[in-house]
Amino acid sequence: MAAKKERVYTEAEKKRLERLTKVTEEMAARGYARNDRIIDLGKANLILGIVSIPVFLIGVMLFFFASDSPDFDMGLRNSLILLVSIVVLTVVHELIHGATWSIFSKNHWKDIDFGFIVRTMNPYCTCCQPLEKDQYILGALMPLVLLGIIPTVIAYISNSFVLLLIGLTMILSAGGDIMLVLKLLSFQTDAKESMIYDHPTEAGCIVFTR
Repeated sequence: MAAKKERVYTEAEKKRLERLTKVTEEMAARGYARNDRIIDLGKANLILGIVSIPVFLIGVMLFFFASDSPDFDMGLRNSLILLVSIVVLTVVHELIHGATWSIFSKNHWKDIDFGFIVRTMNPYCTCCQPLEKDQYILGALMPLVLLGIIPTVIAYISNSFVLLLIGLTMILSAGGDIMLVLKLLSFQTDAKESMIYDHPTEAGCIVFTR
């Protein structure tokens, strides 16, 4: 059996891992225990690929029944709007993570880093300061609300099929965030205090408890 290929970290990732080691030591000195909550991106992408079909079908069916005169026109103009919007909003998605977490983080934008995991083709945003659970979850789910749920609702109201497709795509693009929050919420502990640290190189987070 071939040996598993060891991951090669970028210089930025190495620095963030060093920062994680320092934070872990600081939290341990304050009596916090470390608990890693990591998502397997390969499995996550497979699940999202399967879920995407019923999500789009249900979304389109609701659009059909909610509109008096549904317009499914996807000519060249609307197709370009859809393509460009998805590319741009994929970047905006990460910016929203960063903007929300920066509000609560000690050094604000200085604590926010952005990157791209080449092996899984996933962009990411990470915060290098521990946050309270509610603060972390708010930052994790904010792109889902602003780029997915709200545009989808507006699409039903305005009878815009292209906006519906954009909204549904952004909901699915937040699938990893939803899975992360669910994994975080599934963590059971009797500890009275917990702080959440976004993992610097993996899809997941670290729960510090005491």
